[in-house]
Amino acid sequence: MPTHDGKWPQGTPSWVDSQVDDTARAREFYGELFGWEIMDGPPGAGGYLMALRHGRPAAGIGPKPDGMAISSAWTTYFAADSADAIAEKVTEAGGSVLLAPFDVLDVGRMFVATDPAGAAFGVWEAKAHTGAGIYNEHGAYCWNELHTDWYKQAQEFYAAVFGWHYTEIGDGQNFVYSTFGLTQDGDPVGGVNDATKTPGDSPSFWLVWFQVDNTDAAVAKATELGATVLMEVFDSAFGRMGVVQGPQGEVFGLVDPSTTVGEPPTGP
Repeated sequence: MPTHDGKWPQGTPSWVDSQVDDTARAREFYGELFGWEIMDGPPGAGGYLMALRHGRPAAGIGPKPDGMAISSAWTTYFAADSADAIAEKVTEAGGSVLLAPFDVLDVGRMFVATDPAGAAFGVWEAKAHTGAGIYNEHGAYCWNELHTDWYKQAQEFYAAVFGWHYTEIGDGQNFVYSTFGLTQDGDPVGGVNDATKTPGDSPSFWLVWFQVDNTDAAVAKATELGATVLMEVFDSAFGRMGVVQGPQGEVFGLVDPSTTVGEPPTGP
């Protein structure tokens, strides 16, 4: 059971949460799907819910911000030593700050932004809440990837903001994909996918992947609970995976990395 204590290094996907219209409905859905113990937030938290796995924070569920007409979604948050400093870098690199940095009680400081292609993400400066305390196991997030039609520009943007280093693993033609790490030779912590190489016409977005013990069973359970399958379950070198849309419209991936087919790509 991979666990984490303390702050995450700057630029690491350190937290995920969903913004929905009905948090009670989401609480029931995700509690059933992932076996989460979902706790009410403290007074003043605006109805925010904390999901736990084995007593450790795994994800959050919150209502949509007042006055903002947004779709239900899962948001990836990246760790920052200073949210204010990263917000300045976002603007300098051509992104837009949607919610300026603000304190969340005594638990942290955050902001929400979009990259130049419009993909939304959050930034979290940890205080009392340091982010995910569990990952890479059933019911916890295991991977975060950007789907964008501005592939090279996106790489340049996030490198300017977080200092990421990229490793190309796609064939450079039909599959254009890179992993990113915090150092040149460091372990990958997420991915960037060139969405122009896949069918469909969707806006750029960050996709959260949750690990499960059995992808087919998890997708079947999700649909039983009201989700819609967007990408049918299939085998890959990274695991058996599928993508679903929750009952309120939020999209997320499910993957069992223990079941793989073929060798992972190593680049063009």
